[in-house]
Amino acid sequence: MAASTHAHVSHDTHSTTSGGVWSTRRIATTALLCALAFVLTFVEVPIFPPAPWLMYDPSGIVAFVAALIYGPATGTIVAALPWVLKTLFSFNPWGHLMAILAGVALCVPAALIARRMAGARGLALGMVVGGVVSLAACILGNIVVTPLYTAVSAADVVAMIVPILLPFNLLKIVLNCVVTALIHKPVSSLVNR
Repeated sequence: MAASTHAHVSHDTHSTTSGGVWSTRRIATTALLCALAFVLTFVEVPIFPPAPWLMYDPSGIVAFVAALIYGPATGTIVAALPWVLKTLFSFNPWGHLMAILAGVALCVPAALIARRMAGARGLALGMVVGGVVSLAACILGNIVVTPLYTAVSAADVVAMIVPILLPFNLLKIVLNCVVTALIHKPVSSLVNR
């Protein structure tokens, strides 16, 4: 039993020091990733012309890369902490909650699958599953959360699913997956030095 546990942990060279405590290097790298993700929350780009008020920010890419390098727990921290901090600068708790939900729903299932199935196949399957989970979470989250802080009713949100919410969130997920697939290995190599 101890040998199989060791074998499972050993493929993550950044896992932990003995006793389950994070290494100083891992803590420092996670802090840097959180800082980068925080800065990227302020980079807002309209990517879907039919709904120019919906903005894309690349902070989810950093969380996704963190999840693939260090695991789902670190990905969750990098997906959530920057948005919690951003609330101090831009008070939009509902929007920030939605961003956290979208990021965690994408990177956690994807990282879990990619860690169980090594290689490009595991990463691709993880991204597909994570993408589906994130898409569902975004749509359900919008139905529940949007009426709480806007004058838009749940029925109005449901009417926006096919023409607006589905394509916008799908585009956002695809962007995050493609960029993550391109950069996660070079970033992992850099972290491994």
